Amino acid sequence: MNKVWFKKRLTFLGGLTIILVLLQLINSLFPISLFQWGIIPRTGEGLIGIFIAPFIHGSWSHLFSNLLPFLILSFLSMTQSLREYVLSSIFIIIVSGLLVWIFGRNAIHVGASGWIFGLWSLLIAHAFTRHKIIDIVIALFVLFYYGSMAYGLIPGQLGVSTESHISGVVAGLLYAWCARKLIRRKSQVVEVAK
Repeated sequence: MNKVWFKKRLTFLGGLTIILVLLQLINSLFPISLFQWGIIPRTGEGLIGIFIAPFIHGSWSHLFSNLLPFLILSFLSMTQSLREYVLSSIFIIIVSGLLVWIFGRNAIHVGASGWIFGLWSLLIAHAFTRHKIIDIVIALFVLFYYGSMAYGLIPGQLGVSTESHISGVVAGLLYAWCARKLIRRKSQVVEVAK
């Protein structure tokens, strides 16, 4: 890990933060509502929300409650590579969004919490699927500092998209499983080639 390694990741996270803050500014200052771009389950227009909803928040407090865990879990997810982070994030956003669109209650679902819960479960799952010391250390850190996130999986909290949280966890675990399968398949191909 050197200065270039840190600079790349901090620049990337800084860019994501600017996007989230700018969208919240637009939502707050202009007479247009970005909520129409959220996930609206089982509707045609709600499908576009799968890709946009993680970047839109209901209020400044909603954004700021998500921002710190998002940045920390994102940074920890970048220990392998930025490419791995981007691929896992795209997978989590699409899969969790689809699950919310299919199973979510009739409401507009916005916010990065599904993405956050996906990163959370992925970092924990890596300890079991990759068996590397760094992944085990990160998983222990995540469980110690963010273990209370599990309360977000309990349904019935007012104004909270529990569906997004649960879908995020499922997407993160599914990505870890798929990544493990892909690594095993590649190693088998290499053995056959020898």
